[in-house]
Amino acid sequence: MKKGEMPAIFFISDLHFGLQDEKSEQLKIENLERLFAIIKAEGRSLYMLGDIFDYWMEFRHLIPKGFTRFLYLLSDLVRHNIEVVYVAGNHDFYLGRYFDEELGIKTMYGLNEMLYDGRKFIFAHGDGLGNGDLGYKLFARLVRNRFNLALLSGFHPDLAIGLMKMLSQLSRKHKPADRVFEIDRLLNFAESLAAEKDFDYFICGHNHVKGVRELSGGASRYVNLGTWIDGSLPYGVFYNGIFQLKEL
Repeated sequence: MKKGEMPAIFFISDLHFGLQDEKSEQLKIENLERLFAIIKAEGRSLYMLGDIFDYWMEFRHLIPKGFTRFLYLLSDLVRHNIEVVYVAGNHDFYLGRYFDEELGIKTMYGLNEMLYDGRKFIFAHGDGLGNGDLGYKLFARLVRNRFNLALLSGFHPDLAIGLMKMLSQLSRKHKPADRVFEIDRLLNFAESLAAEKDFDYFICGHNHVKGVRELSGGASRYVNLGTWIDGSLPYGVFYNGIFQLKEL
């Protein structure tokens, strides 16, 4: 980074830690460590736009095993003064207070906005946005309901985490009948949003369909960050006034 230039901001989504076999999980964490080294050298912020875990359940006195190295890497970013923001996805369910209070990571839900280097970003995981998929929207309300969360936290941790895994599988298997509509749903939502307000980038994940599209009018762009579960390693970076979708 040259003197006087703004540091980069990075974006990732849909890593789904805990989903795949041991070898694939190990490769994901090793490649994420490489990306985090780049972020520490060049970045200011990392925005994680949901489904970072394939399931997550927080308890008062413990956290699920299997993610220790990943959590350490996140903590290391914060110690290097990198701002880390975590937007919950449909597989993260409910992030609780652990990330904010123990790791110094800001957690968010739904649709969010920020201004950086003269550009306006709108960002979300993508679940529940736009028309359709009423079944999932109802499911999300039930899962994140305070009463249901309190009830679930009263279970034995092994039972509660097992239930979270089951719900995660149900979320993955649930597909709207019109698959083309579902693939285009986030793009259509971004188009409708661009007709209502000004922004430079709409950034999301969720449907695993990586790409950058110019929205009608040419002033805004739609960005889908893709996924890490198919062997690719996509990430977004905004630097020196330009957003790029890259492969590690």
